[in-house]
Amino acid sequence: MVGTFRPRRMASVALLGALAFGLAACGGEYPNSTFNPNSDFNTAIDALWDKLLFWGTLVFIGVEAALVYTIFKFRRRPGGGVPKQVHGNTALEITWTAIPAVILIFIAIPTVTTIFKTQAKAAPEALQVEVIGHQWWWEFRYPQYGITTANELYLPSGRTVNFQLKTVDVLHSFWIPQMGGKRDLISNRTNYLWFTPNKDLPSSAWNGFCAEFCGPSHANMRFRVFNVTDGEFGQWVAHQKQPAIFPAVALAPVTAAPAVPTVPSGTGSTPVLQTAAAVASADTTTAPAPVPVWVFPKEKIEKEFAYTIPKTPITTLISFDESLMGKGDAERGRQLYGRSSCIGCHAIGGTPFNMAGVGPNLTHVGSRHTIAGGLYPNDTKHLSYWIKSAPHMKPGSIMPSLGKGVTDPKTKMVVNVGGLTDAEVADIVAYLQALK
Repeated sequence: MVGTFRPRRMASVALLGALAFGLAACGGEYPNSTFNPNSDFNTAIDALWDKLLFWGTLVFIGVEAALVYTIFKFRRRPGGGVPKQVHGNTALEITWTAIPAVILIFIAIPTVTTIFKTQAKAAPEALQVEVIGHQWWWEFRYPQYGITTANELYLPSGRTVNFQLKTVDVLHSFWIPQMGGKRDLISNRTNYLWFTPNKDLPSSAWNGFCAEFCGPSHANMRFRVFNVTDGEFGQWVAHQKQPAIFPAVALAPVTAAPAVPTVPSGTGSTPVLQTAAAVASADTTTAPAPVPVWVFPKEKIEKEFAYTIPKTPITTLISFDESLMGKGDAERGRQLYGRSSCIGCHAIGGTPFNMAGVGPNLTHVGSRHTIAGGLYPNDTKHLSYWIKSAPHMKPGSIMPSLGKGVTDPKTKMVVNVGGLTDAEVADIVAYLQALK
């Protein structure tokens, strides 16, 4: 049976499909789009994409036009005879072989050129950043400045940045969509990636992601990227190079050699605080004033880059006495921290016996915008719940539950001996928030 061709119905379907695609393209803003040439790397990839899309579209139109013509021209008709059989056409075969070959030349040359450009070694004077992937958070080291931070990456506009990509466990993938350049972190190997943020780029905040499945919290392994001016980067570096100086300790005159770190009473031999005197220069009579804290302004994030603010809901599997929030005592928290298991996993600059590297470096944790691998905003409420039971807040977290009476989701055991009450958690939160 020969079907009836209905061009009007086909046209209606085609029009409906085109309308649907058009509406989808106008669906809203896409802040994490890769189609934003904010760096030389992204610009090169975007230009290559445009070329491939242009030539691919031409090929698609040509092939589909020939296909539609053939369907209409040689379709079966009632009473039609048997089509004439053709057994080869040398000229036609040469033509349809040559045309794709020519098109491939236009595709291959820019592709190979872009590959060599993006895979070349970075300039010797580039800013060096070591990126270390953990399950499930990011560690960033600036070896030229002696800085180690976590989950927040600062980049100066107009300066080439060379990333050394490593992992301490499984495969990860480092990706900043707005800057381009997704590259894998592979066990027992160092990969490299470099790009230069545009020189005229205004101070901006972007999202970064792990783009390689790495376990139950893969989707929760995020970080923030702050593109800043040279001057702002210099201020941030100067602040980050400082050791942690507890605000409660006043700057005092130094008449002899710099004092050793204070050992709080009741904490054994583990100092968890560097006094202001301990960071004084040997040839001065007074301790230098701390460098002012500078981080990307929170107000600017809220006004212009709200899409970088985490909106992850807090778990309902644990509770916290929220009446205690904001009422913790930072000095008590400092002493509690020094007696707790925290010192076995985290480092705080300026405290020689608190230099573990299992978890994120906490030297200036109070000045960061996010916690938990970029999953939550760094505020009193989220930090309180996080310390009480990180595994409940982030599936698979290797940080154990610390809240007294909490059933740890990994061990299935109730935390009793050594567990922290809500009041003690509030004190530790106050201490950590003071480390700016």
